[in-house]
Amino acid sequence: MELNREKVLDVLQGVIEPDLKKDIVSANLVEELGIEENKVSLKVLISNPAMHARKRMQEAIVFNLRNNFGENLEVEVKFEGMGADARGKQRKVLPEVKHVIAVASGKGGVGKSTITANLAGGLAKAGYRVGIVDADIHGPSMPTMFDVVGEKPTMIDVEGVPKINPVLSYGIKLLSIGFFTEQDNAVIWRGPMASKALTQMFTDAHWGKLDYLLIDLPPGTSDIHLSLVQNVPLDGAVIVSTPQEVALADARKGINMFKLDSIKVPVIGVVENMAWFTPAELPDNKYFIFGRDGAKNLAEGMGVPLLGQIPLVQSVRESGDVGRPAVFQDNTPSSEAFDDLVRTFVAEIERIGK
Repeated sequence: MELNREKVLDVLQGVIEPDLKKDIVSANLVEELGIEENKVSLKVLISNPAMHARKRMQEAIVFNLRNNFGENLEVEVKFEGMGADARGKQRKVLPEVKHVIAVASGKGGVGKSTITANLAGGLAKAGYRVGIVDADIHGPSMPTMFDVVGEKPTMIDVEGVPKINPVLSYGIKLLSIGFFTEQDNAVIWRGPMASKALTQMFTDAHWGKLDYLLIDLPPGTSDIHLSLVQNVPLDGAVIVSTPQEVALADARKGINMFKLDSIKVPVIGVVENMAWFTPAELPDNKYFIFGRDGAKNLAEGMGVPLLGQIPLVQSVRESGDVGRPAVFQDNTPSSEAFDDLVRTFVAEIERIGK
């Protein structure tokens, strides 16, 4: 077959973008196509920038081109993420959810799940319709934090299609990987399997009309994160960190991950958790155990808002353990801090949306 632009594009129509279910030519994903003697170079937009996805796409492109133009053909492929706007136009995931927000942390143990649970609780308390996807595959916490450990999601028929019906607690819809595994068993899944399971909690669930769907992500910046944020129409991300430098270093990575060209998800702001310790018997005292204003300074330095500073209070831990988020307590330092966080969060969402 003669090597020219028209023939190359014809061959590339045999390569399917798996998330969009369209060939890469019809979906207008092929850019900067160059042809020289025995070499083809091209840039391809891809919805999933994870390493395994790029590798599979590259293998398919190289195979199709060499199968038609000869095994000695030199093929150079570059990939670029679509960006949030393009992905949003291509997908119809969660059409009745106004805002899909990821809650992330670079480091484990900084209270990301606690912040997610109380942010959701505060939003529900303020009258918003809220859901949570517990995507922390290695340590799902939401069943415990909302006292629904023994419950299982039911199935519901939606226009003839069976869908997963989320568990309801405190008016908040919940789906967690913990609902589908034994509590004491370790979940040992490779990246693609984990990504598929998590994606199904969005595509195969009936969330209905929600104002906010919060996603409690696993700690770190792994392959799972890339797959998830590319398959779900995220409107923004919240980064959680403690003030100590070892946590801040990882929080920087988390912020930079969402700013990548292949992701381009707005960072709504940073929450400084365990900002100071206040003992119950000395409610006016503050002890800066993990350092002072570390996450606040990080937010200022990276040009993102500080959404709130949450104190390290024993009742926050106790309320999470018994399945009633601290934000539902009345007139306590912790509930007031979470209420302030909710107000700032909603104001920032509205500002970004303008």
